[in-house]
Amino acid sequence: MTETWPDLPLAAWSETCETLHRWAQVVGKVRLVSTPVLNHWWNVTLYVTSRGLTTSPIPHGTRTFDVAFDFLDHRLRIDTSDGDHDSFPLRPMSVRDFYAAFFARLRRLGIDVHIWTMPSEIANAVPFDQDVSHAQYDPEYAQRFWRVLVQAARVMNVFRTGFIGKVSPVHFFWGSFDLAVTRFSGRTAPPINSAAPNVAPRVMREAYSHEVSSCGFWPGNGGYGRAAFYTYAYPEPPGYADTRLRTADAFYDAGLGQFILPYDAVRQARDPDALLLGFLQETYTAAADLAGWDRTALERQA
Repeated sequence: MTETWPDLPLAAWSETCETLHRWAQVVGKVRLVSTPVLNHWWNVTLYVTSRGLTTSPIPHGTRTFDVAFDFLDHRLRIDTSDGDHDSFPLRPMSVRDFYAAFFARLRRLGIDVHIWTMPSEIANAVPFDQDVSHAQYDPEYAQRFWRVLVQAARVMNVFRTGFIGKVSPVHFFWGSFDLAVTRFSGRTAPPINSAAPNVAPRVMREAYSHEVSSCGFWPGNGGYGRAAFYTYAYPEPPGYADTRLRTADAFYDAGLGQFILPYDAVRQARDPDALLLGFLQETYTAAADLAGWDRTALERQA
């Protein structure tokens, strides 16, 4: 518990990662159907807390409720604005059982919601209420994962402060299972053509309606295959992939269309914060300069 940047090899917790990904989607979809749409789907994300991940308050009539994964006590907690609450332990259980336990407690609290039970952004997915194959939960690695998110969010929030244009919160997308923060130039973007499993084209169009420079952290189940920080630009300006980086161990992955900095390079660095901030800044600078962003207007001047 005292290691600031804990080791997080995907092979050691891949089954827990896949199970937790689906559990997070069950919770996230409740927020999705219960909140008004915000630009780029910012209404659906989860947020890192000092104990885990939370939905933040969700409206339900004149009440609100929030749902939280507590990775210290290993419980799923539901709290309402009228003082009621319920919880159940996070332990090895199937996605089907998690779904049933969660919705039973929502009903007990008088919260009546219905979600589409098909996982998003997962190939060959099985509906939540039928999935009995994903049933692992290793509390040690679930907690390590959250501790990495705490550190990543802390550094990414520092990086966020240098931009005074439109910028997202540092938030966790349960669809792709990654932590992200996104800067916007203020210009619209061409319609995006890429697709993700079980995601409607309109969802992608809303997500990438405007020109962005984005960065984030994957725990390893993304396209890279192990824990890593990433950055990308949409639309990608000519020459972006050829940018020569000063950050050791960082590289451009042509298959992903992203710059990658392996998590282990950060974890093992003498100054992890400085290494990560340098990577985020230089890849953003390349994207903004090559795309002709008005950096004087968009960035905080010293």
